[in-house]
Amino acid sequence: MSACVPARADSARTKHVHPPHSPPPGGPRRFRVAGADVSAAIAVFLIALPLSLGIALATGAPLQAGLVAAAVGGIVAGRIGGCPLQVSGPAAGLTVVTADLIQQYGWRTTCAITVFAGIAQLGLGCLRVARTALAVSPAIVHGMLAGIGVTIAVAQLHIVLGGTPQSSVPDNLIALPAQLANLHPADVAVSVLTLTLLLLWPRLPGRAGDVLGKLPAALIAVGGATAVAALTGLRLPKVDLPSWSSHALASLPEGPVLGLVAAVLTTTLVCSVQSLLGAVAVDKLVAARPALTGRVKRSDLDRELLGQGAANIVSGSLGGLPIAGVAVRSSANVAAGAVSRNSTMLHGVLVVIAALLLVPALELIPLASLAALVMSVGLKMVSLNHIRTVTRHREVLVYAVTTCGVVFLGVLEGVVLGIAVAVGVALHRLTRTRITHDDVEGVHHVHVRGQLTFLAVPRLSRVLHQVPHGADAVVELDGSFMDHAAYETLQDWQKTHTAQGGAVDITGRRPGTRISEPAEVDGCRCRPWTPWRNHQCERPSKAPAPGTDRRAAAGAPTGESSGTTTGPNASGTSGESGVPGAHGAPAATGGTGGTGATDQPRGHELARGISAFHRNTAPLMRRELARLAREGQQPSQLFLTCADSRVVTSMITSSGPGDLFVVRNVGNFVPLPGEESGDDSVAAAIEYAVDVLKVRSITVCGHSGCGAMQALLGADPAGTRTPLQRWLRHGLPSLDRVPADAAEDGRERPRLAGRAPADAAERLCLANVVQQLEHLRAHESVARALGTGDLELQGMYFHLGEAQSYLLSEDAEGGVFELVRETNLTA
Repeated sequence: MSACVPARADSARTKHVHPPHSPPPGGPRRFRVAGADVSAAIAVFLIALPLSLGIALATGAPLQAGLVAAAVGGIVAGRIGGCPLQVSGPAAGLTVVTADLIQQYGWRTTCAITVFAGIAQLGLGCLRVARTALAVSPAIVHGMLAGIGVTIAVAQLHIVLGGTPQSSVPDNLIALPAQLANLHPADVAVSVLTLTLLLLWPRLPGRAGDVLGKLPAALIAVGGATAVAALTGLRLPKVDLPSWSSHALASLPEGPVLGLVAAVLTTTLVCSVQSLLGAVAVDKLVAARPALTGRVKRSDLDRELLGQGAANIVSGSLGGLPIAGVAVRSSANVAAGAVSRNSTMLHGVLVVIAALLLVPALELIPLASLAALVMSVGLKMVSLNHIRTVTRHREVLVYAVTTCGVVFLGVLEGVVLGIAVAVGVALHRLTRTRITHDDVEGVHHVHVRGQLTFLAVPRLSRVLHQVPHGADAVVELDGSFMDHAAYETLQDWQKTHTAQGGAVDITGRRPGTRISEPAEVDGCRCRPWTPWRNHQCERPSKAPAPGTDRRAAAGAPTGESSGTTTGPNASGTSGESGVPGAHGAPAATGGTGGTGATDQPRGHELARGISAFHRNTAPLMRRELARLAREGQQPSQLFLTCADSRVVTSMITSSGPGDLFVVRNVGNFVPLPGEESGDDSVAAAIEYAVDVLKVRSITVCGHSGCGAMQALLGADPAGTRTPLQRWLRHGLPSLDRVPADAAEDGRERPRLAGRAPADAAERLCLANVVQQLEHLRAHESVARALGTGDLELQGMYFHLGEAQSYLLSEDAEGGVFELVRETNLTA
């Protein structure tokens, strides 16, 4: 038997047969294009056609080369690329590079350079280094684009005025006075008309403006100027498209090898960086787009690099301009509602049809109109928003040097200059450290602004030794980096100062800068309360008393060693026993003060936490808290939830001081009014919130792993009536909603959308939220506010392990808790 034939009938290579009762499979799937892709393709085509001709004019290439690049960019890059909605073609960012290549090497050699740049992009894509291009500082990229924009605008200004541009920006600026003295009125009139239409068309008022504004302003501007020039009989240079039979193709490059290599590298760099940054920008546009009609995958940057490389190889071989992702066309494609790469490919097909069938119409376009269009694009590349951004991030020097370098030296030289300045600025920031010392009411504050490196060690050591022996000291690190030399200097001083009777607190003014290790200070390596780690840290070894659990002596809760917990919040998780002292350390150890070399008094953990609040948080909150103190509380919601320490209401609701009126108790119960031995504290809070504070909603929030629900399930009716058992009786109506046989009375039970409850405790927790909402309605103040429409009730379930919240929708029978979806907060 041949080795290529599977030996078993059930081999993985065996062809699957459709089920016997299903219809036979249909024929091959038909290629379909969504209507949204068709309309988007037409919109992009109408923008791409005049821009492609204008960019070809600006580079000095044959005008047909712009059409070739637009068609190839749409079809090849659109089919192979990794960003489905990015539109590629001749880009304004490549204008200066291409113009320099044409002037230095000629058109045919420029086409060959484009081919080699495409091959280089293929190599980079195969090496999967696309993400590396994103490491270039945005200030350099924005500066490069601004420099290119200035170069384009200055050059095209000469054509707008009826003249011929020079080879460089300085030459164009020198020749500009003579050009202004020798204006061509026809060219100026057509250019002014084009710019006016570009500016005013998107701003048409009223309903007519909403309808007409859907047509691209670039098409209207060029079309309107062409129509006016044709009707008035103006004599001025127009588009000249020679026969395709005489179209110039690529040839073997001629010139110095080093120069050609530099040209290929420059083209590769500019094409790749612009395309990859464009792909990232398109992803952001797609994510922000409301109501998608189809799911669009995120960009694969390595595949996008391969697609751009293939497109440049084809474009250069066919005599087209270099290709890159184009921001204007890509934005229009996303805004028009495109849902797949079919829109990009169809736009390329439309360009091919126009290049073959619309030549007589294209030859009516005045060159001055195209020049005005490209000049406006160049001016838009100098973005005020980018300038504000780099200024805010203190990178304006990098931006300015890159821009000036591109304008006066060239793209590659400008980018190299920008990189050099960016490295210099980074090194300057790394080595620039300001260290100050202040004495505030007996506490010595050493403030370090900047990064701590070995270069700052002498100054740091000098300032630290100004702190008197035995004094309290606070070292504030306002930076994100500390090297080994600075770390050792700081730690050695801390140990010495502590040994001499002083106290040291090392902290950071910004989150994430708590770098120190103050274990020797108070026997604990963590800061007050140690967020997110439940304050379970390594403590210095100390011989435990006989019979004492070593884990308890080390600071871990005793319940953790056995995996069991007790009390109302017991849920099988460490540190949640609900017993005093179990939050982070047994009560006998004195909390975070620990049992290290020096025992700390009780409450030391609380005092240190308050001290940290006074130092770090209070200065930021003081103004807002002062306003709340003046105006009083005006919360919009009453939030009733469990006393479980893991449920942080302000975190899961993104609320702040004054937003929520919070009531917490074991099991988030709402006792019925008038019940024997009823608890009036919850009823009083409800009455106060509804009648006095005038809250607009009340939320009852349960959570997963609730110890009260577990205790309720295992409650012994005949057991001793402890305070906890007496309180849990308020949950008995909830227990009645979930009998052992969930279908015994045929009623639907509260449930989570998309999945069944994980266990009996979760089923009871969901039922408890619904039951407590019914209890709420029985309160007189709540019933009255509900009757007037001034109040609404909400049920909520928070899953601790998933960190996800579910809101109750009572439209379905029994009630369904639906997951709260993420939304775009900036939309």
